[in-house]
Amino acid sequence: MSSSHAKAPYYFVPGPSKWPVLAGSSLLLTMLGASAWVNGLSWGSYANLAGVFLTLVVLYNWFGDAIAESESGQYSARIDVSYRWSMSWFIFSEVMFFAAFFGALFYARSITMPWLADLDHKVLWPDFSGQWGNAGPAGTIESFKTMGPFPIPTINTALLLTSGVTLTIAHHALRAGQRGKTAFWLFATIVLGAVFMGFQAYEYIHAYHELNLKLTSGIYGSTFFMLTGFHGFHVTMGAIMLSVVLFRVLKGHFTPDHHFAFEGAAWYWHFVDVVWLGLYVVVYWL
Repeated sequence: MSSSHAKAPYYFVPGPSKWPVLAGSSLLLTMLGASAWVNGLSWGSYANLAGVFLTLVVLYNWFGDAIAESESGQYSARIDVSYRWSMSWFIFSEVMFFAAFFGALFYARSITMPWLADLDHKVLWPDFSGQWGNAGPAGTIESFKTMGPFPIPTINTALLLTSGVTLTIAHHALRAGQRGKTAFWLFATIVLGAVFMGFQAYEYIHAYHELNLKLTSGIYGSTFFMLTGFHGFHVTMGAIMLSVVLFRVLKGHFTPDHHFAFEGAAWYWHFVDVVWLGLYVVVYWL
């Protein structure tokens, strides 16, 4: 977060906030509701939706307080450092999150498949080749076609790479004090992200109806949809973050020297870009 006003003394810290406790409580309600919902309990869906609603209310008010504190000059250099470390650790946790799914994909494709197709298992499954993208050796999965890199994944790659460029231009414009240019290129970045999500939605429709590729299509389907689906969720969250930043730019927030809210959202967006490059190569090409 940043302020257009004079910064507070280095060791100054704003008063305690009630929002972290309320956020934890609403998230707990959301997860309990989701667990009950998938297990067929009648109250689960209501609890889950109530938890989601309360979480959104808490985040709206929490971020509103943070913005108000920033714009009133309550954030010292110590708070700025705290935000940078917090965002860095958050992105690191996201790296580990995606590393788990990439690791599952590697294990299934490079270790499990060859193992199931070796000579020791030919007695059980003599016709199983172990080639990636199959329905498994047991014959319990409906046949499906795999997703290739053309044309939509390649178009989406170009969209995200371009969005990284437009966001960098917006950042340089903000540092140069060019607010109008900052808003234009930031808006262009958000539009590119929205177009990316539109293409991904179309890709999912194509996968379900024309390729018969579903989340239940064995290990290939589950890893494909978990990786691309969670990435799409992160693109959506990144676009929301950039939209909030754009709104603040239009309201006159930020200065060329103090604009960490912009920087934090930009870090997150570039992280999403890098994850997609890995997905594009590992999921669609290999």
